[in-house]
Amino acid sequence: MTDPIRDAARPFHGDSLTALLPATTRVLGLGEPTHGVEAFPELRNELFRHLVEHEGYRSVVLESDCLMALAVDAHVTAGTGVLDETMERGFSHGWGAYPANRELVAWMRAHNQERPPGERLHFYGMDGPLETAGAASPREALTFLYDHLAPHLDLPVSRADLDGLLGADEPWTNPAVMMDPSASVGRTPEARELRLVADDLRALLTAHSPHLIAATSPDDWWRADLHGRAAAGLLRHHAAMADPSPARVGTLMALRDTMMADNLDAIVRREERRGPTLVFSHNSHLQRSRSSMSWDGRRVEWWSAGAITAERLGDRYAVVAANFGTRGSDVPAPGSLEGILSGLPDARSVVDPKRLAEVLDRKPEHRIPADHTYASLDPSTLDLVDAVVFLREV
Repeated sequence: MTDPIRDAARPFHGDSLTALLPATTRVLGLGEPTHGVEAFPELRNELFRHLVEHEGYRSVVLESDCLMALAVDAHVTAGTGVLDETMERGFSHGWGAYPANRELVAWMRAHNQERPPGERLHFYGMDGPLETAGAASPREALTFLYDHLAPHLDLPVSRADLDGLLGADEPWTNPAVMMDPSASVGRTPEARELRLVADDLRALLTAHSPHLIAATSPDDWWRADLHGRAAAGLLRHHAAMADPSPARVGTLMALRDTMMADNLDAIVRREERRGPTLVFSHNSHLQRSRSSMSWDGRRVEWWSAGAITAERLGDRYAVVAANFGTRGSDVPAPGSLEGILSGLPDARSVVDPKRLAEVLDRKPEHRIPADHTYASLDPSTLDLVDAVVFLREV
């Protein structure tokens, strides 16, 4: 390890990381290279505490179901429900079982208890109501929006007709749809009609927002808008699930990241007067470059939520890519970027990518992961991240 490369890094600390970020940052994306390694959410917790206590951050967003996350937010802000129940029903993808996520929720609740409502930390999910095996029925999201509007406006469809169009939930959530587009109900006449209904209801929510907010509250309107976004996103997703063409997988990936980006956009607008926001997700969802994956022998590419958010926010969006060196028997090659960074003296380092690019005397190799769930850092995209957090071993 040469001295110039060491000069591009500092021991990990909140101050050493924020020193590399634009002063205009309102959304800080902290990525992890793989899910299921506790070292990364633990690092997230440490960073979030620093950001709250020293940088004025007032919210955190996780790669979890945006509707389920409402239960977590109610718990941390108002003490609704007990912690065990909140962890069980407030997270998708099994994230509620992770000790670091439990620690985060407990710390946020304790932090909020002695503070007035306007200063309390908020918790959000940015993902749609999606799981690996498929997507939720649009019933919960669409009926929530309908029931919010119905006491105040004349609606273009009755509740009974809406229930009839939705039908039973089982066809929507049929796991066979993931591999068999013909099993999907996403392009039935009823599903097409539901997309029009969702669009009409969302338009009414916006058109009558001054009246609705006065009659309910800003928070009630925001939750209705969240459910409207989720309903529209789910109906688009189910329609794409029914697509038998080779473009199906790429479309599904793009639609998921679009839902994430739209949720982040709404969170930024809600939080803009309170403080910046930390977002924690996989690197592939937060990066400014295109995301990609191999599927059935083909390379599938799409624009990530981070790339879309970066276009919307400009220098108000900053992204930090986290990665690691050794994991068990998976040791990076010496010529890879991770192999080079493994020579840093500290177990956890913050690396300035611009300085690193200046002092590297050769182009690093792209690490070939031993685990397909792990995404190594692409050396060619270092100029698209504001900082790298590197853990020598996990």
